[in-house]
Amino acid sequence: MNTLVAGLRSLAFYVLFYGGSAVLVLASVVAVLARRGWLRPLVARWGHWHLWCTQNLLGIKVVVDGTLPQGPVLVAIKHESMFEAIDTPRLFTYPAVFAKQELFRIPGWGHSAQVYGLIPVAREEGARALRAMIASAKQRAAAGRPLVIFPEGTRVEHGAQPPLQAGFAGLYKLLGLPVVPIAVDSGRAYHHIIKRPGQITYKIGEIIPAGLPRDEVEARVHAAINALNG
Repeated sequence: MNTLVAGLRSLAFYVLFYGGSAVLVLASVVAVLARRGWLRPLVARWGHWHLWCTQNLLGIKVVVDGTLPQGPVLVAIKHESMFEAIDTPRLFTYPAVFAKQELFRIPGWGHSAQVYGLIPVAREEGARALRAMIASAKQRAAAGRPLVIFPEGTRVEHGAQPPLQAGFAGLYKLLGLPVVPIAVDSGRAYHHIIKRPGQITYKIGEIIPAGLPRDEVEARVHAAINALNG
């Protein structure tokens, strides 16, 4: 019976959240064409709509343990499900998220994401693409925006602790920004097709200053983003 109820709640979530998302994507396309100032609040509303659906349809409570960073810092978040990726525009003020290049090819959404200021990551396209990514990131930071990255590179099962992607330390060095690591345990409730009621916690780690050696920053970030895996 519990599985049946969870399945029905998940179905309602998919219909309402993604139906609402389709409307907001269309609205974002209109905003890009007509009045770009509308785009930022539309993206924030998408994050709040997602939270409402998560809490009220799935029965998942969301808790933040610590103070969320704002302003020009590099935010490194554990990545266990799509939850934290969708939640970033609600958590932070006008975040610039590092996102896979392929996502920018999605009709409508891709162009809106580019205008909003997401930063494309093209791992296979060489030094030129890397320079463009760093330039975009520095531009966003200079505008006072937090930069959000998932340093593991992809979603992982709850409890998994893979090493950070090789490029994270280089990015940290080139940007010269402090890092705020954030652990999240969304995988238990949200990762699967049938989502389960429960709680998702964000645990905000201590600020890691800029300029540390590679081994030290990687070790500190890795430990902090896995703080909820014990």
